[in-house]
Amino acid sequence: MGSAGRLHCLTMTAAENPTPGDLALAPLVTCKLCLCEQSLDKMTTLQECRCIFCTACLRQYMQLAIREGCGSPITCPDMVCLNHGTLQEAEIACLVSVDQFQLYQRLKSEREVHLDPYRTWCPVADCQTVCPVASSEPGQPVLVECPSCHLKFCSCCKDAWHAEVSCRDSQPSVLPTEHGALFVTEAEAPIKQCPVCRVYIERNEGCAQMMCKNCKHTFCWYCLQNLDNDIFLRHYDKGPCRNKLGHSRASVMWNRTQVCEFQENVLLFQLPASMEGISRMFPHKHPQLI
Repeated sequence: MGSAGRLHCLTMTAAENPTPGDLALAPLVTCKLCLCEQSLDKMTTLQECRCIFCTACLRQYMQLAIREGCGSPITCPDMVCLNHGTLQEAEIACLVSVDQFQLYQRLKSEREVHLDPYRTWCPVADCQTVCPVASSEPGQPVLVECPSCHLKFCSCCKDAWHAEVSCRDSQPSVLPTEHGALFVTEAEAPIKQCPVCRVYIERNEGCAQMMCKNCKHTFCWYCLQNLDNDIFLRHYDKGPCRNKLGHSRASVMWNRTQVCEFQENVLLFQLPASMEGISRMFPHKHPQLI
């Protein structure tokens, strides 16, 4: 794959193979990440959305996404990309190391299993086999048998199979804390699973509106209600979660405004060029750095 991936990387960098003379005459292109002007041979155009960035910035962006545990498709780093592009695996493979690409593939595979209602992981720590799950009604537990260690467990709570009792009844009524104290109800526990991908999430304090880092699902911490489309957080106006948001709605909306403004300007901060590098590239614009 090495030679094929490298060839593909070269073809996506420029539409043609320009000669050194052509590059000298070609206009410089501004990278949307570092805002530096680069020649075309140092730029990379994404296949899906055709956004263009300098190769060094794009490589660092991919490396950062993988190090943060991103198993979801890596999106175009342009926050205002009109085509909402995602990076192809071939593009990722030719810009990161072999180890990083293998890590990305593993994270992607784990995410696919988490999101697949017909597959699940064996809960035995030393096994971790992907087990098939029989079709059932949404949220209805079914018996799963691991094909490797033959453990029989519940598809919902991953506990030993409990045919006659519900998942809640099969679980302990109290949950231990790191200090030995016990939580009377699950709602008080600081760690829960994302309702979609089942990844464990810890909440120390703050807003009750949670976003899963793995699958980007937004939900209520207390009742796990889907909040993906509840822009104004009306969920906290009534019902058992009323007034449990943790912040005033005005402060939340203000925070969202700040986030939007940050996203518009994030290109200035995501992968900033060092001042030393700028001074070398543009000595006439930066005659002296203090």
